[in-house]
Amino acid sequence: MSEQTGSGGLNEYIQHHLQQNTISLGGGAFHIDTWVVSLILGLVFITWFGFFARKASSGVPSKGQAFVELILEFIDGQVKDSFHGDRSSLTPLALTIFVWVVLMNGMDLLPLDLPGWVVKTTAGAEVAHHTYFRWVPTADLNTTLALSTTVFFLILYHSVKAKGGLGFGKELLTAPFHAHSTGAKIALAPANLGLNVIEYLVKPVSLAMRLFGNMYGGELVFMLIAGLLGGGLLMFVPGVIFNAAWALFHILIVLLQAFIFMILTVVYIAGAYESH
Repeated sequence: MSEQTGSGGLNEYIQHHLQQNTISLGGGAFHIDTWVVSLILGLVFITWFGFFARKASSGVPSKGQAFVELILEFIDGQVKDSFHGDRSSLTPLALTIFVWVVLMNGMDLLPLDLPGWVVKTTAGAEVAHHTYFRWVPTADLNTTLALSTTVFFLILYHSVKAKGGLGFGKELLTAPFHAHSTGAKIALAPANLGLNVIEYLVKPVSLAMRLFGNMYGGELVFMLIAGLLGGGLLMFVPGVIFNAAWALFHILIVLLQAFIFMILTVVYIAGAYESH
């Protein structure tokens, strides 16, 4: 960490750690780091919960099973408070979002220079200097937009499911400004459609930007603190203190942002079943 910081300054150190391993795909840059880490963490979640689901017993649960059941009961309770319909599909969705986002956010608590140290140890310092790896998927806007876009389509699906295609289309044209005469309905239809489109689009954008902004900002703070650790013996002790303090505080951010993303998803889907 200190070697990279000292060789080119804090700015170069931060720029280095903001680089992604990319390939060209469909005319754009495909972020391999984000995809690989997200996939691995998703498989970790499936394996972890699947293991204890298969091993579940009616007797005294093991600590691992009790922990999984605690998470599941917590999520189901939150869904039950916000959604009063059939929770058989919504609780698994909320559980997946919460645990997966927690795991992705939690990557921010790992040492920034661990990938570089591994490469340096195995392949040498020169190779390590040109090796990039960002392992916080939610600090990549592509990840949060992908998650929120999926939520957006789920909201549309549940809206059509609850009101039917014609009912949903009618609501887009007649709410929130209601009218009784046919002429007034036609006149207000463009305004209603515009407001509803904006409302539906704001939901995924706000979900994506909130999660991305918090995790990207947290990542930058860790990089700035790493600059203190690389600034010599005088700054090493304050850097360690700041890093420990921020890491403890960041645990709250990791959990809170996952919870907010999950609960807003549930609230938005619950709203799809309500009439304007």
